[in-house]
Amino acid sequence: MHIANLDETTLRYHATDKSFQRGESYYQQGAVVDLCQRGNCLYGEVEGNEVEPYHVTIQFDAGGVTEAECTCEYSFEGWCKHIVAVALTSIRKSETIHQRLSLNELLDRLNHVQTQTLVQELVAREPDLLDRIDQFVNKISPPIVGQVSTTETTVTRPKRQTSVDPQPYRYQTKQMMRNCLQHWEEGWEENPIDTDLPEILDQVQAFIDNGDGNNALVILAAITEACIEDWDEVADYGAEGDDLVALLDPIWATAVLTAELTSSEAIDIQVNLEEWQDRLGGSFEICSEALRQGWDTPELLAVLAGESEDLWEEERPSYADKLARIRLELLNLQERYPEYLNLARAEDLVEEYLVMLAQLGRIAEVMAASIRLKDAGQALAVAKVLREQDALAEALLIAKAGLDLPDRISAAPAEHQFFNIHQSPLLDRHRYELADWTSELAQGLGDQPTALSARITAFKLRPSMRGYQQVRTLAGEAWQTLQADLLQHLRTMDSWSHAEAKVQIFLHEGSIDDAISTVTDSYARGNLIQLVMDAAMSHRPEWVIAKAIAPAEDIMNRGKAESYQEAISWLTRARRAYIQAGREAEWQDYRARLVSTHGRKRKLMGLIDCADL
Repeated sequence: MHIANLDETTLRYHATDKSFQRGESYYQQGAVVDLCQRGNCLYGEVEGNEVEPYHVTIQFDAGGVTEAECTCEYSFEGWCKHIVAVALTSIRKSETIHQRLSLNELLDRLNHVQTQTLVQELVAREPDLLDRIDQFVNKISPPIVGQVSTTETTVTRPKRQTSVDPQPYRYQTKQMMRNCLQHWEEGWEENPIDTDLPEILDQVQAFIDNGDGNNALVILAAITEACIEDWDEVADYGAEGDDLVALLDPIWATAVLTAELTSSEAIDIQVNLEEWQDRLGGSFEICSEALRQGWDTPELLAVLAGESEDLWEEERPSYADKLARIRLELLNLQERYPEYLNLARAEDLVEEYLVMLAQLGRIAEVMAASIRLKDAGQALAVAKVLREQDALAEALLIAKAGLDLPDRISAAPAEHQFFNIHQSPLLDRHRYELADWTSELAQGLGDQPTALSARITAFKLRPSMRGYQQVRTLAGEAWQTLQADLLQHLRTMDSWSHAEAKVQIFLHEGSIDDAISTVTDSYARGNLIQLVMDAAMSHRPEWVIAKAIAPAEDIMNRGKAESYQEAISWLTRARRAYIQAGREAEWQDYRARLVSTHGRKRKLMGLIDCADL
């Protein structure tokens, strides 16, 4: 078995050095105890520290690996050691992979009666599957005349017959507000509302997802009122009403558009919104507009029917996109795809429009409308869905075109937008992700020029040692010319966020002076400076001496005993540099001055003696 673009070079790119080394160890120990392929999925079991083995799944297509997952709790950068072990086994011992039937192949072997028996057994074990089967069957086959269906031209869900008790949600919110007060009273600056309230609102979203907007409104009213009752105390600590309303307003609008409201109920909600706005100072503008429009205004009906693309009679409000996306979410839940597309097109929500077309398998229409793509983030989202639809060639075309588009600059916080493009990792994030994704797909499809070009773009946006090595692998005979260009590009980048990558690459290439310049001109961490010192010891001992003495003396002069070991680390390098420069006598004089100045600091003197300085 061969997975496109899965080799050890690619594997090292996806895993950290530590993960790769540990995965290599697992492979050598024979920890991969079961490896099988079912269609486009590779499954492996890896023995680890737990009784049960870890389960690894690697999904792939003609362009290479699309997803790699493991049941372990690894949550750091790249692939975990278990994924590495399974991948290494598939690369080096492909003959050990058991070929088993895919799900489609298994189902093809069953006749009608056997398939029914299997489904009935599965439903007996998981009763909730019955509703999903019902929805699927009604979606692909019209109901029999005279038979009641749960799905008609639009999906309808059974109405809940009882009202929920809002008190538990009220209690949760009151507890959240008390925790906020305690948090701020203890001197913490973070706003717990930003993290805790969304978790409470997720419970409301569950009712909305089930089509139960009325009960969602009951819960929301309890949550909002509980926030407002204690708001004055919270506001004394600097909490902003605008921030709270920004969390509540969209989900209020979603619930309103999901519920079945009478005119009087809608008026009551609007009155409450205005009262809450007076207390908080924010504006429930999205929900207010949702109440005004509902689903029945002539302008909206015309847009949904595809008869008009002019939803707003006057100037388009600033919240229009947010409201449109809320409607799109609900239309998607109800599987009202033609109306979804009409609204997305009218509101110029290009990404949503093209992604839905792709999900519906209308690939030719996606390609024809791709000229409307505005930024790299949109191109990446559309290309990923095309790949899921097995339209790999079209996905690569969209991705390549997206690399010429700007990033979503507006997604970065306003305070970062004046930065140079290389000064903040927040900028060009989408272009980097697109370039990285494009390079891997192109390499898997055998398009080496595109793979190389995209990899160079990714490296220049976010340099790393792994990216540098990937460019070298893809460049082949052109590497010498490209190497000079990449190193010169690194020299022009002055971002502190790229200092570590620059140092690693410069030291790898023996460019000691460039590495020194990097840690001299940026806010480099101490361990990074020491890494450069160790490499520069014979090349620039004078620089090492000057760079090491200053932080060591700062620590010793401040008398911070807990930091003395750090001072010794600096002094050790200073001593080595003195000796390397042939100035050992000067070091002895300096050491004598240290003892004279700091001789009463017993812990420091003990450490100096132990380090044989």
